[in-house]
Amino acid sequence: MGESINDPDRDALKAGDEAAFQSLIQRYHGPMLRLAMTYVGDRGVAEDVVQEAWLTCVRSLDRFEGRSSLKTWIFGIVINVARSRRRKESRILPFASFWRRDDSDSHRPTVDQSRFGSDGMWRSGPPSWDNIPESKVLADETVQQVRAAIEALPAKQREVIVLRDVAGFEPGEVSALLGISPASERVRLHRARAAVRKALEEYLR
Repeated sequence: MGESINDPDRDALKAGDEAAFQSLIQRYHGPMLRLAMTYVGDRGVAEDVVQEAWLTCVRSLDRFEGRSSLKTWIFGIVINVARSRRRKESRILPFASFWRRDDSDSHRPTVDQSRFGSDGMWRSGPPSWDNIPESKVLADETVQQVRAAIEALPAKQREVIVLRDVAGFEPGEVSALLGISPASERVRLHRARAAVRKALEEYLR
């Protein structure tokens, strides 16, 4: 068995430090909610998932041995709770919903093929954002566009981009959390980032 990871957050929580718990909530609650949304879709249900995940963390803390970071452990609980909730919700989904496809791992081109010539080279590259005022790029409305673009992604792409670019996990951590290969993690993240960038291009154009 591997050695326990030195984690100040875990030690503070086990010592009953309420301020440490509040700090964790401030840091992780938003990313946890967005991750839960990738599984259950409905914000209200996602809020329930996150609340249940926090309760599970508190109740299970004494059994947490620190074989992974506290952050990885917490997000793993979110994924497990969300998947369980999705299975329960699926029992009452409309019959037609079973024909909806999640094509995140399909071979659809990530970038519009009209941007390439017959030789496979770029005919028109991604437009530069150098002339766009920084105030517009950083505006709340732009941030909302990014969030909307992420929410519009297929679930498998959405969970990867949320874990990588919102929650800040390393590639290996994401692969372990989701039980996928490093190659699949890279492909899903690439497709997700390309789709989000395309949505931003159209908004900022």
